[in-house]
Order: sequence, then structure tokens, then C-alpha cells
Amino acid sequence: MSRMLRVGGMVPLTTIDYPGQLACVLFCQGCAWRCRYCHNPQLIPPRGSEEVEWRRVLAFLQRRQDLLDAVVFSGGEPTLQDGLLGAMDEVRDMGFRIGLHSAGIKPAAFAKALTGADWVGFDVKALPEDCQAITRVEGSGTANWRSLEHLLASGVDYECRTTVHWHLFEPARLLILAKRLNTLGVKRFAVQLVRTERMFDPLLPSVSAQALLPELWEAMRGLFPAFVLRG
Repeated sequence: MSRMLRVGGMVPLTTIDYPGQLACVLFCQGCAWRCRYCHNPQLIPPRGSEEVEWRRVLAFLQRRQDLLDAVVFSGGEPTLQDGLLGAMDEVRDMGFRIGLHSAGIKPAAFAKALTGADWVGFDVKALPEDCQAITRVEGSGTANWRSLEHLLASGVDYECRTTVHWHLFEPARLLILAKRLNTLGVKRFAVQLVRTERMFDPLLPSVSAQALLPELWEAMRGLFPAFVLRG
């Protein structure tokens, strides 16, 4: 039941979390990975101290039916919650488009969630063999890239994005990752330079400095019809 959806927080209005849409973001509580640079560590535990009751979420959305275009289910990792599809259905019945932010932690659950989404922002953590260094969970690379295959086969509109902390990512590995995405047929790719003001791993350097790397970004622009660098 969607009434059991655990929402750890929300952003009432955003123009950047669902391209071209005025959206509200719901941050679903809970994540099975422990990404070292995670800037929402309060969303990792299965229960949070600032959860918003689902009935309050619906009441808010009812007041915004003529003002917002879409609702984005973000996280945490929304696809870990059994109530996600029911919540998506309720929100769609109110007239909103449905966005999903996910890393595809459990490929079967992610594939099911795709049936309820109009657009997906998909987190490609790293090359499959490099993912565990970021997530600290064995097998995360296999799961992440299997879910990517589900996404590309689904026909659902999407953006792939990779968050980069230069302490965890060599520029050469990032380019190899981009080339592999290109081979898979990815059309839209974004690199997001990490926000270091709050990270799950306190031992990570608070500065993720790297040269401007204009040649790297130029090479990436040549690989994708749509490429964007954020941060």
C-alpha cells in the first residue's frame, strides 16, 4: 500500500529534477548502499527522524494540482519500498507525470518500477568493476548495470548521470565509462561533480579538486547527443 511509503523529506518545487517540468521531489527513506560521497546520509536508514506522512504528501499535492507538472520519487532508493508503485499510481491519478531517481539497486524491483515512470534519472555509479569502491557493497556493479539494461530496453525517457568525487574517480576511468555507455546506446549523459558540504564518509576529503579537464568534457560531448556537466 502506498500509505506505507516512507517519505524522508520533500522539495515542494524544482525545475531541475525532471527536465522541462515543474516538479515536486519526494525523498524516499532507505538505501541498501553506502555511497561514500552520499550528500543525503539521513535517508540511508530504513526509518528517518523527519518522515512525512503519506496523507500529508497527498494533501500537499492536491493543493498543487494546477501548479505542478510532475512528482519525482527520489531517495534514498525508492525502488526498495513495496509501496512505490501504489504511490506512483495515486499520484498519476491526480494528473501528475511521474519521475523516478534510482540506482537500480535491485534490478527486478527497478524493472517493475519502470512500468509506473514517465522519466528516469538513472545513477550510473561507476564501471561495474569499480562500483564497490563507492557503494561499499559487493555485487553493486552487476546490479547497477543490469538495471541500466532494463532501462534502455524499456523505452522510458531517461537521463544517465554519474556523480564524481575525484578521490574516487580517475578521469581516464570516467572516459572509459562514458565510452561503454555510448556502446550501449545511451543518448543522454550528465556528470555531476560532487557536493562535499555533507558526505556519508567523513574520511573523504572535503575538496574534490581536479583540473578543468576541457579535453575530457569535449570528448564526452562527442559521445552523446546530449551531455551536460553539473557543478
